[in-house]
Amino acid sequence: MPIFDFLRGQFIDVIHWTEDSRDTMVWRFEREGHEIKYGAKLTVREGQAAVFIHEGQLADVFTPGLYMLETNNMPILTSLNHWDHGFRSPFKSEIYFVNTTRFNDLKWGTKNPIMARDPEFGPVRLRAFGTYSVRVTDPARFMSEIVGTDGEFTADEISFQIRNVIVQEASRVLASSGIPVLDMAANTAELGKLVASQISATVTSYGLTIPELYIENISLPPAVEAALDKRTSMGIAGDLGRFTQYSAAEAMTAAAANPSGGGGMGAGLGMGMGMAMANQIAQPGPWGARPESAAAAPPPPPPVEHVWHIAENGQTKGPFSKASMGRMAADGALMRDTLVWTPGQDGWMRAEDVTELAQLFTILPPPPPPAV
Repeated sequence: MPIFDFLRGQFIDVIHWTEDSRDTMVWRFEREGHEIKYGAKLTVREGQAAVFIHEGQLADVFTPGLYMLETNNMPILTSLNHWDHGFRSPFKSEIYFVNTTRFNDLKWGTKNPIMARDPEFGPVRLRAFGTYSVRVTDPARFMSEIVGTDGEFTADEISFQIRNVIVQEASRVLASSGIPVLDMAANTAELGKLVASQISATVTSYGLTIPELYIENISLPPAVEAALDKRTSMGIAGDLGRFTQYSAAEAMTAAAANPSGGGGMGAGLGMGMGMAMANQIAQPGPWGARPESAAAAPPPPPPVEHVWHIAENGQTKGPFSKASMGRMAADGALMRDTLVWTPGQDGWMRAEDVTELAQLFTILPPPPPPAV
């Protein structure tokens, strides 16, 4: 074997990357002086891509497979560099391995509330959070747009930018969806797909895709959630009377079971509440409730008192109350043939023809008592 071939075999490079972490997206193959020897073997595994950077220029991208770095399979590098086919001509290049698998369970969420108009509650503030996955689909674009010369680029370094894009589109989608807040939980899958489709153009410009995006929760401010909880509790309680009696029974049981309530105080309290419960249960109706027929009926409304107008000599006088009409009848100012009218009456009528006024002319005083 010629000595030249022996030395050449001793210095053949084996270039590969075995990933030992879950968050590394790009890793640079380190070689002293960045000298890659002619004829080196490059191994690119499944879920990886290798990007060659030669003298600051992106030279080539290798997909999974085994490669011999020679001029016949590196036409771009051949045009960039003059080759001497021997051991004495290494070329200086940088090799970056790009992880093309999915990076899952990345978090996103709104830092500030989203203002939205709910059809039921009016203006509301919403918060949303969830997870997403990201994948490198264009290693060359990803290297030129995002990574640059970073020798070890992790998912955390790009997740902040992607979160900002997701939050921006999620805010717009949620605010313009028109879906009631109480129905958003049933539409999170559709909303997540809509957000993912809206941000696809932006992340594609980075050389990335978002295979999955999930909205895990859409929440209201704590004060609004507390009000909804109270409303839900009232709906579950139903009959407030029965709920009160149930609460009293629970308190009675707790008081009787508490021996630290001052000797017999707990037992006495439980006995008193038990007697009150027994009295309520003894009343007719379920749980001591009185039937509606036994409830005290409200007093009838007072009768409506009419007011009267009198027509004399082509003029109208009044209005007069019935008491005033009685005094006028007693004084002779109101006669039987006097024309009278009251609201609701069909035209003017003689006073003696009105039942309510006719009695004013028929009432006679009782006979005087006998002389003693």
